[in-house]
Amino acid sequence: MIGRHSRFMRWLRQQRQQLLERLPERHRSVHVADGEADLVRRQYLESEQRFRALLESLPKVAVQGYDSHRRVIYWNDASTRLYGYSQEEARGCLLEDLIIPDAMREGVIQAHRDWMEQGKEIPAEEIELRHSSGELVPVFSHHVMLNEHTADPLMFCVDVDLSDQKRAHRELDFANRYDRLTHLLNRHSFEEQLDLALEECRRQASSLVLAYLDVDHFVEINDALGYRQGDLLLVELANRLNRDRRVTDIIARVSGDEFVIAFPGIHDLDDIPRLVRKLEDVMRAPIILEERRCKLSACLGIAIHPGNGDTAGELIRNADVAKNRAKLAGQGQVVYFNQELHDELLHQHRLSDRLERAVEAGELVLHYQPQVSAVSGQIENLEALLRWFPEEGPPVSPAEFIPLAERSDLIHRIGDWVLEDACRQRAEWRTAGLELGRIDINFSGRQVKRSGVFDRFEACVKRHGLGPREIGIELTENVLIEADDEILAGLRRLHHLGFRIAIDDFGTGYSSLSY
Repeated sequence: MIGRHSRFMRWLRQQRQQLLERLPERHRSVHVADGEADLVRRQYLESEQRFRALLESLPKVAVQGYDSHRRVIYWNDASTRLYGYSQEEARGCLLEDLIIPDAMREGVIQAHRDWMEQGKEIPAEEIELRHSSGELVPVFSHHVMLNEHTADPLMFCVDVDLSDQKRAHRELDFANRYDRLTHLLNRHSFEEQLDLALEECRRQASSLVLAYLDVDHFVEINDALGYRQGDLLLVELANRLNRDRRVTDIIARVSGDEFVIAFPGIHDLDDIPRLVRKLEDVMRAPIILEERRCKLSACLGIAIHPGNGDTAGELIRNADVAKNRAKLAGQGQVVYFNQELHDELLHQHRLSDRLERAVEAGELVLHYQPQVSAVSGQIENLEALLRWFPEEGPPVSPAEFIPLAERSDLIHRIGDWVLEDACRQRAEWRTAGLELGRIDINFSGRQVKRSGVFDRFEACVKRHGLGPREIGIELTENVLIEADDEILAGLRRLHHLGFRIAIDDFGTGYSSLSY
């Protein structure tokens, strides 16, 4: 757009120059004969009419004309739309009194004087001029001087409104720096500000506390209330976290229901528990949405500079580790990062990689634990127990590797293998004439939530020629308590087909004496 207006101004100069060149030399003189004066006057009037028609044909280009004293002599409709003054209000007013901000006033007057007296042109540039309301308007302003070498030079200003471009730039900058929903900083901007805060803490020899907050069971809240209500909850939580913060505190939303808050300039480490309690109080206070009372809780991971990290990335990562450990401990928990947590996380990460290879390398085996009747003393059935014997190193306890598999999709691969191997083994024993009763297979909570899990169970049993008397299912008590209608329907169907469904670890969950 600016390029087109630059070409327009060049064309305007060319038209003016051609008009002057078409006039005879004597017509350019101040003293002309009466008849010739009428001709000159008529030609100038025609030129002015064409000039005005041209300017008015550019509805988005604000053009103003000023005399040698910077008084308005021309003001088109686009100028009225841009600056808010009508032609009647603007005509005769000084440029500097009309649209020039106070800070630019003396500079504009001097620039105009230098152009008239020294021929020093005013450069085209982006500036902010004043609207009648007092607001500043961003424009690209270009200037043309007519009749420079006469006693009455005229200056025309051609201003292109840049408000839309500036607004788009601000919106893009906002989108790049802030979270759209809560208007808090996003993760990238938070890291930038956190690094600056860490530099200041090093200069002051002070500490910085970083809290990583994860709202408990927010997916369930979304499902129960709907996404609109869930968004309103997040906005209200963000407002609360932001409301009482100090000027130096930094807060951001880093994912759907996760926030990070930095408290720089901590000189007394005894203040840290107070800061944590303050965050817990924010979470405990109920939120009222459309007359609905909602209570939230959150897990908090705490990392402290300088002990837990020297950069924003390290500190956020370590606070995230502590937050994840808090989630494993239960809702509303607070965990402070330490080196043991980091070492354990590294160990679990390596163990998870090894477990994935173990499935492919055949390092997993099933042991079958007999279940003996207390009345007859006979083995009535068997329970399939998964064991891991790595090619290198000691055996790994199920208490260690099963939770790792549960936290990933690896539990489904392992579960499919266990089902297949247990059915294969039971079929082999039957073929060999061994009557050992039923093999019960453990299903974890994550397994039963997988779509079609009971259909695959039935298909595997039939594929090996087995029936309900030879293969059964064991579930922990809590899996049954937390099962939804679809899972319960699948279990009832298996039960009606004759499959035995046992409860493992009974008395450790809701039916425990301590509960």
